[in-house]
Amino acid sequence: MHDTADLIAERYGLGPGPWTLTPVTRGALGRIWKLTNAAGAAWAAKQLLFGCDEDSVAREAGLRLAAERLGIDSPRLFADRRGAHVTRVPVADGVAHVKLYDWIEGTRADPRDPVVLDWFGRTMGLLHRAGAGATEAPHEWYERCPAEADWWDLHARVTEAGLPWADALGRFIGTSAVELARWVSPSDAGDRVISHLDLQPQNVLAGPAGPVLLDWDNAGPVSAEREFAQALYVWSGGNRADPAAARRLTRAYRRAGGPATVRGPESFALLFATALNYVHVQAEAAVDPELPPDQREFGSGEVAARLADVPDLAAVSRLIAAVTP
Repeated sequence: MHDTADLIAERYGLGPGPWTLTPVTRGALGRIWKLTNAAGAAWAAKQLLFGCDEDSVAREAGLRLAAERLGIDSPRLFADRRGAHVTRVPVADGVAHVKLYDWIEGTRADPRDPVVLDWFGRTMGLLHRAGAGATEAPHEWYERCPAEADWWDLHARVTEAGLPWADALGRFIGTSAVELARWVSPSDAGDRVISHLDLQPQNVLAGPAGPVLLDWDNAGPVSAEREFAQALYVWSGGNRADPAAARRLTRAYRRAGGPATVRGPESFALLFATALNYVHVQAEAAVDPELPPDQREFGSGEVAARLADVPDLAAVSRLIAAVTP
């Protein structure tokens, strides 16, 4: 990987090497590498696994800059020598799209920490203010989900492949997939903002100077109400939500000028749509013979994990009661 590391450093004008790329982690959309030189200076290089949407990268750069002006800490997204926020580098199996960020030392933020909850509520409120006035419709990933027939077709392929979670997928299709899909619908055009769209605890790092918001790849238009509701569920404990944590987060969001409120289960359409779509996409990947073995294995592991913790309508109802007058 030394040749690739040197090439990335040259594209971004980082100075002389030798440079080293060390694998750190991978997510659904990309792999993170630590790019270091002999002096110990470090950057985070993100390899995009499924190509690059230049409009999405432009939204990410714009929103991150607007958030920075409001006091939200996040790793800088660097432009290369040509002024582009993504560069293409040759790799063993073709060409990779790479983005370069600050490397931030720290640990994953603890959502049970009241200080972190206050920080997050304020941050989400500021983000929704910074992204107000969006006119573009959200991506269908956030507002639609697979039809029941599509689920059963996928289940047949999973069963044929002999994957160990085939029966669990069948039970999910017959219960939660149908129940949650009833609440998924297009959002109101008057409620849209440009926001982060992946506001999860694993994307917040407790750095030396305080919490830092990572992973802005999904930045785009979204219903403020629905992103707020999804964050309430995730940050207060999911199906085992702590009402006090949900109320604390809500107060911090309001103090920062956040505009969204929770009305009922329909407010959680984004949570339900993304949960359903993620399981479907990863199950598709797990049985796709065209994908490399590591991506099929990743998909299989993700499905098994998500099926064990699907959003529960009863838990959502308890959360609604906790944050509405």
